[in-house]
Order: sequence, then C-alpha cells, then structure tokens
Amino acid sequence: MRLSCLCLLLAGPVLLVSLPESLLAAPPNFVFILADDLGDMDIRPNNPDSFYETPHLDQLAGSGMRFTDAYAANPVCSPTRYSIQTGRYPTRGQATNYFGGHRAEMFLPAEYREQMDLEEVTVAEALKAGGYQTAFVGKWHLGPTEDLWPEHQGYDLNLGGYHAGHPRAGYFVPYKNPKLPDGPEGEYLTDRLAEESKKIIRQFAGKPFLLFLSMYAVHTPLQAPEHLVRKYQEKARQLPEAVEFADEEQVWRRPEPRRTRIVQNHPVYAAMVESMDMAVGEVLQELDRQKLTQDTVVVFFSDNGGLSTAEGAPTSNRPLRGGKGWVYEGGIREPLLVRYPGVTAPGSVCHTPVSSIDMLPTLLDIAQLPLPAGREIDGVSLLPLLRGQSIVERPLFWHYPHYGNQGGFPGGAIRQGDFKLIERYEDGRVQLYNLKEDIGEQNDLARQQPRRARQMRQKLHAWYQTVDAKFLRPREPWAPNESPASGKGSD
Repeated sequence: MRLSCLCLLLAGPVLLVSLPESLLAAPPNFVFILADDLGDMDIRPNNPDSFYETPHLDQLAGSGMRFTDAYAANPVCSPTRYSIQTGRYPTRGQATNYFGGHRAEMFLPAEYREQMDLEEVTVAEALKAGGYQTAFVGKWHLGPTEDLWPEHQGYDLNLGGYHAGHPRAGYFVPYKNPKLPDGPEGEYLTDRLAEESKKIIRQFAGKPFLLFLSMYAVHTPLQAPEHLVRKYQEKARQLPEAVEFADEEQVWRRPEPRRTRIVQNHPVYAAMVESMDMAVGEVLQELDRQKLTQDTVVVFFSDNGGLSTAEGAPTSNRPLRGGKGWVYEGGIREPLLVRYPGVTAPGSVCHTPVSSIDMLPTLLDIAQLPLPAGREIDGVSLLPLLRGQSIVERPLFWHYPHYGNQGGFPGGAIRQGDFKLIERYEDGRVQLYNLKEDIGEQNDLARQQPRRARQMRQKLHAWYQTVDAKFLRPREPWAPNESPASGKGSD
C-alpha cells in the first residue's frame, strides 16, 4: 500500500513529514495486454451497442481511464508492435509493413526491414535495467530468426513469441509453436496464454515486473470454443434482418467492388472476442488473488483496426471508415484502457489524441526510469493525462507505403487537433477531414480549406524527411513522372 507521508517519532510530538513520492512508493508492476486486429468498436466501453460481449474490459474501463482517440502508429501489426516496444515511429527503423508482406499493384511497395534490430532499446530492456523482471507471452512477429525473438530483446521469459504473425496451425492444439509446448487435447490458445500469464504473476510476485501479454486473438484463422460460437449463433438469429456489406472503393486493379462489413453479427468472431475478454478477466483476477491489484498498472491496447474489408471481413468498424490495412480511422484508431490505482480516476475518459509510440515513455515515466540514451524517442509520457492533467498538443503521423492484404492504398497521414490529412502515394492526392464533426471521414474538406490542407501537408512532408521515409517504386508501364513525396501532386 502506498503512503503519502511518514510518521517520525521524536522526543516531542509526532511530526508528519511529506516526502517525495519516489522515496515512498515501490516501483509499480506493469501488465500490458495487446490484442491483435481488435477494432475500436469491438469492445463495449467504446461501443455499448456492440454485438460482442466484453464484461471484463467493461470493468477495467470502469476502474481506470478510457482513451477515445488512441492510435496505432501503423494500420498493420508489426510496425505498431515495433512502436510499442521502442517508443519510436516504425518508419525510423524502416519497419513499415507487417513482416512478410510484399504485395505489388500499380507500383512496387517501398523497401523495408523485416525485423526489429537488436540495436533498438525495448521497453523490456529499459525496465530490466531498472530492476524489473520481464516476461513476454504470445505473439511477437518482430523478427524472422530466433536471435531476434523476445528473449534476446530484454525479456527474461518468452512463451509463444516467434516469427509468426498468427497461429499457423490454428487456435487449438497442436499449436506447432516452437516457443509454446502443446497442452491437452482441445486446449484453446487464448485460454492457454492466460494460464501462462497467471503462472508468471505468481512467479514474479514480490519484485517489480513487466508482463507483456500479446494475444494472438482476434487474428485469423477464425476459430473459437464451440459453446461460445453456439451462443452467438443464437444471438445473431435474434437480430433484425439487415444488409451486412456495402460496396466501396476498390484500390486493387480488379473489376469487382470491394465489400466492407457494416454490421457486427459474425458468431465465430464474437466468440473470439469474448474468449479474449475472458482471458483478460483471468489475468486481472490473478492480480487480485496475489494482492497485487493496487500495485500494478494495467494497459489494454490493440495493434491495428478491425478486419472489415477482406479475408472474411468478420467485423464492422462503423461509424469509422475502413479497417485493418487502411489509414482511415477504422484502420488506426484503437481501444486503449489504462488502470493506474491511486492515479487514474475510476471511469475517467480522455479525448486527447495519443499513439502507440507513447507506451514506452509512459511506462518508464511511471517507473521513474530514464528514456533510452542516444535514441530518438518520438512518443511522450501520458502520465499527466492519467493524472487528469494535460500534455502539449502535437501532431501525430502515419506512413504506410504498401498495398495491404486488406485492399488499402499506400499513403501517409497527419492528425493535428481535430483535423486529419491523408496523402495517397499513387497520385499525390490529399483528403482533409474534421474528425470532431465527421468521424466517418465522409466530407473531404481539402478544396474548401486549401490553406489548412497545404500547411498540414508541408508538416507531413517535413516529417517524412525527419524519419527518412521510403516510398513506392516505379513499375512499368505505370511509372510516375515524380515521387508522391515531392509535394507536387494536386490538392
């Protein structure tokens, strides 16, 4: 239990002497829970009408702070995971696509590095230097070879983290995961990761620790326990009939329109969401059992938007536009919940735009540890926000010079205040949206507000230079006259 003052017994009366918090409070534990492909609208704290049931995340939001404008630094997984581990925009490390992705369409994608280099200083390495125990459980997808896996990036323990970006053999045993031995027949991967996390909490109790639980859920393949699937099949039957998909823009050179799911009613996906929520509940309950709740900061986050435009399109991000693989809000706006007992007001809500690059600075600030030396750290500490204060307004940036599996276009973006500008790399066109008035990004203001669009684009291009951004490469016979990054495209 943390104290705010110290009683000194002297010869005379008892004196209450205030001391700095750093001299009174033991360093807190951290449990960082990262979901995979979970959309902002997939949890009930953000969407009370969601088809999916998330009672434990509801409780977490009620006991901490919910961020309404939290972002992944990239619309796909590996780059965002890089940013969480390092506090840096993934473009700095040329880690701009999910590792293994090389799709080409009108242009060749930008060249990129398919690993998080060992020279990077991870949040685990920084905390470990400050005396923390560290453990990684679940999906890594930040390097193709074992020397780049969690145990070589600051984590004392690694259960389940290797090069794969999804469960290659499925969510039920056998997992065929070199870092996770198979359990009994019928075991479900999400449940197993929760059990391993609970063991680590018990093992680490007594000394500050970081537990990084990186779910494979709710990434494809779409598989879930049968009893939960039956539950949501029945629930879906009770819904009124509705059009499930809408035809929208097609970026790939194909004659058929792209379909986007606009209704949440997929029973298997819903069962996966609830299984993930149950795993969160198991971990939180273990903290209670070990009497660690008041000494542990819990963060829940996702690595990119919900899968709504391809590969079965199991979820809907409406009213957000697009989804995983798109720089529209549906691809980058994420659920973020933080519980810091004694600091975050229960049930509080923060509307300040924040990003995955802010995770490392925040955890180190809470632990009262320095930022990694000699590294450009792009994120800022969110501790003032957790205390109900404010931070200096700053722009947020995105750079995705690739054609994603989900049909998205190569592009960059900047958010400044309520406004967001998107630049399409194929032709240099820009789109400008007022997110406060138009969360669905339907009303393009670029022609109505050319000065704002021009100024935001200039800031975006200056940032490209700062992080040494790479762009599309010509592919005959569609070679452009100039690079989209030149700034000479039409407004």
